[in-house]
Amino acid sequence: MTSGRVQLVVTVIGRDRPGIIADTTRLLAGLGANLEDSTMSILRGHFAMVLVAAADVTATEAEAALAPLSADGSLQVSVREVPAEAPATPLGATYLVSVHGADRPGIVSAVTAVVAEAGGNVTDLSTRLSGELYVLLAEVDLPAAVDPEQLDRDLVATGLELGVEVSMRVLDPDVL
Repeated sequence: MTSGRVQLVVTVIGRDRPGIIADTTRLLAGLGANLEDSTMSILRGHFAMVLVAAADVTATEAEAALAPLSADGSLQVSVREVPAEAPATPLGATYLVSVHGADRPGIVSAVTAVVAEAGGNVTDLSTRLSGELYVLLAEVDLPAAVDPEQLDRDLVATGLELGVEVSMRVLDPDVL
């Protein structure tokens, strides 16, 4: 065991089945790890999870403890240590960028490039394909210096080039 709490990033990827989350978090709890952040999703029958946990073990020790998850070859599990950092604070206001239209290669690349060129940071992104309809939803933090109306115009113009509709609206901050 290490001599102090470290931040561990754990990824679990593989064919979905019941119990992956329960099994993973049970093994981490057995190490005394505290789950601090997580995202989990099923993508076309495949499970994908990334979580951040604080623990008094090394990444190697945590990966060894999680080895039973990948024993049958259906899941890939990795653990890496990251430096403890203060959580990132939003750059300014948070916006939701929505894209709807016919699917084609390059949509995510083009839309996120416009956001990045403006200095925005994509903090959450999800996409879905339903038949021929492609949907992208992205939460974006924008620095106060960015003109959101100009960025919206730039995104709409990019959408026209791609043959999709793009819109952007401000998100109200979460109230706990």
